[in-house]
Amino acid sequence: MADEVRYHMLRPAQIVERRKACPVAYVPIGTLEWHGVHNPVGADTLQAEGLAERCARLGGGLAFPPLYYGESRSESLMEANAADRDKIAEQMALSPDNFLPERMPFPPTEQALNYVKLLLHVLAEVESLGFEVGVLVAGHYPLVDHAQAAVLEFNRRHHSRYHGMLAWAVVDYLLVTDRYDRPGDHAAGWETSHLMHLHPQTVDLSLLPPKGEKLIGVGGRIPPQDATAAFGRETIEAAAEVLVKEVRHRLEHKEMYRGHGTCLRTGLWREGRKTI
Repeated sequence: MADEVRYHMLRPAQIVERRKACPVAYVPIGTLEWHGVHNPVGADTLQAEGLAERCARLGGGLAFPPLYYGESRSESLMEANAADRDKIAEQMALSPDNFLPERMPFPPTEQALNYVKLLLHVLAEVESLGFEVGVLVAGHYPLVDHAQAAVLEFNRRHHSRYHGMLAWAVVDYLLVTDRYDRPGDHAAGWETSHLMHLHPQTVDLSLLPPKGEKLIGVGGRIPPQDATAAFGRETIEAAAEVLVKEVRHRLEHKEMYRGHGTCLRTGLWREGRKTI
């Protein structure tokens, strides 16, 4: 396929051609988590994957296979921490005790550190494959904190600071806070719209109660009953446009992101030295 941008679906010569044209790798990261009765449990990762592929098509580069596993299963997880976690467990035909911290082999802090190490390893693998900018695209919002920790550690390595790949981490809704009122949510109109655009066959709005009734494990400004594929397309496109500008600026002005902590800065493309 001429428009194929998934690294794992391409032959070596195809990869080399795209990488030479734009040496940027997008790595979607997410989780498996409750997203209401109407959405698939892979919602976060599916959104990150969709955004990564859209960016690769819009601005060049390649989208790597998504990472669904390895994050903390004791913190920032609906099944483990939501106020209505018992109801979520009931809907999943599981015991809520399955998600108690003592059921995991590592305590919460160690789980987080292990995940940061995993992301460091992933970034190093991407760097070894010849890319100059590597972007961790977080679909599960809390993962952007772990991704940024991994990015800071990766970029401070001697090789990375002077010769290697520049890493960055991003989450979609933070890119468009100037365009939308309180963007982002959990399984409400924002995320559900994304899934209706990207994977319409996975969403079933008919499973939702009438608007205004209490929902299990759902939160956000826009009711999920008002979600549309058109809004999902619009918001993904808006995030992709900004993301590509950020990435191009990093690719062409790496020196501006090599200092201590500067690799996390955003919006520098707006301040002069713009690339598009």
